[in-house]
Amino acid sequence: MNFDHILVIVMSLVSLVFAIVLHEVAHGYAAYRMGDPTAAYSKRLTLNPLAHVDLFGSIILPLILVFTSPVVLGWAKPVPINPYHFRNLKKGIMIVGAAGPLTNFALALLSGLLCLVVPMSFDVVKVFLVIFCVTNANLAVFNMIPIPPLDGSRVLYGLLPRGMDDQLMGLEKYGIFIIFGLLYIGALDRIIIPVSEFVKGLLLGGHY
Repeated sequence: MNFDHILVIVMSLVSLVFAIVLHEVAHGYAAYRMGDPTAAYSKRLTLNPLAHVDLFGSIILPLILVFTSPVVLGWAKPVPINPYHFRNLKKGIMIVGAAGPLTNFALALLSGLLCLVVPMSFDVVKVFLVIFCVTNANLAVFNMIPIPPLDGSRVLYGLLPRGMDDQLMGLEKYGIFIIFGLLYIGALDRIIIPVSEFVKGLLLGGHY
């Protein structure tokens, strides 16, 4: 393993930590705007990674994936939210759920645009921007999969009619096992990679 490979691994992990921290802060801020102060009272509306890092989801799993998978994913500790503070329950759950992935899409777009204007002489900066763009695109696509507790299920919950929405949320106790099962058999790679490749192609063109 040469220095360049180690540098890419470090950049990938740093990018992931920043991406998931901003993802969670976006959830908390959206909840605050919808009438729920729980995240603010819990001091989770902060960019300090130590307030958000989850040992397994933010450190152990990414370290495993960075050596074994073309897609590096992870998660932070969920920001505490009390949906019963929302002025409109279903709308609030949907908006708060969408806030995290939309933030990652926005970060991917921003880093992609910056990558296009940064001179080639700033090669390390350019590589980091590419990795940050790719990381955010992957994270956004992953989180929009409609399997509880992923954010896509919150968005779908807000769109489903009464009865079907509760059935969807009833899957949450099995969701983590479904996600790990899909991850183990490589199904998530087959879902995420084609979509994220399309997104990255739009944002980065030939820069990745």
